[in-house]
Parts: sequence; C-alpha cells; structure tokens
Amino acid sequence: KRFTCRPQREPRAHSSELRPTSLKSRPIWGTATTDAIPSAACDDASVAVTVLIVDDHAGFRSFPRALLEAGGSDIVGEATDEASALEQARSLAPELVLLDIALPDMDGFAVCDALMDEGASAAVVLTSSRDVSAFRRRLKRSQAGGFIPKSELSATRSGR
Repeated sequence: KRFTCRPQREPRAHSSELRPTSLKSRPIWGTATTDAIPSAACDDASVAVTVLIVDDHAGFRSFPRALLEAGGSDIVGEATDEASALEQARSLAPELVLLDIALPDMDGFAVCDALMDEGASAAVVLTSSRDVSAFRRRLKRSQAGGFIPKSELSATRSGR
C-alpha cells in the first residue's frame, strides 16, 4: 500500500533512500536520523510524511517533533496515552506513528497491536528510554516497523 500524499508547508531539504514499503516489510533498527523516517510518501520531494507522536512526557515529545519537522515531516498530532493514541490514529490517519513503549495505561506493544487490529495503515516505530536489547524478543514478535532509543532522538536534537 502506498502512503497518501499531502503537500508540505515548505520545500523539503532532505531526501532519504528509505521507501514506505520497506517500513512494512522489514524493521528499522537504526539511529535517530531523518533517514530512519520515510521521506517519500510519494516520490515527490514536495510531499510531507504525516506523523503522530505518542509519549506521556511533553518534554520528550519536543525532541522528535523538532527532528521530524526539520526533516520535512508534518506532525499532525501528539497523544499521551493509549486512548488518545488510538483516537487520534483513527481521526488523523497518520502515515507514521512514533510510539513510546512505556505509556501510563498500556504498553506501546499493545497499542501497536491495537492499531494494527483496527486496520491502521500507519507504519509504527517504537521508542523507549531503554536500549533495543531490553526488547529484542518482543520487537521480533511485534508488528512495529522499527525501534529507536530515546537517547538517539535526544542526542540527535542536541547535536551530540
């Protein structure tokens, strides 16, 4: 399934080789650069990928927001828990959901499963303050398209 194209607010300065179909077919276990996010909702450089950020820490949400917006993505919403994540995913139909594993009411793996069970077409990338090694088995069984440690997103934003 191809991503829906939406016009970008400003001309895109970054282009990635990663295509949306690869998000569904193979996991992303990369570092937090704009290369880890699908840049080509179409093959048109003037199209933004729509993103929903799900994390219960407002301070952290600002890091991926800034990183993704700098890479040309359109942040269409932010959610803080399972209920708001599912509701916003339904109403906003984002192409990508950046989803924290440790939410207050349900873990991100369960939210990912619920999204997929509802037929969401979004690619899901999980994130956590813990390293990928803490979740390796669960990630292999997960329907998520990948995992990015929060330290990578924070380090990328602060220029470390």
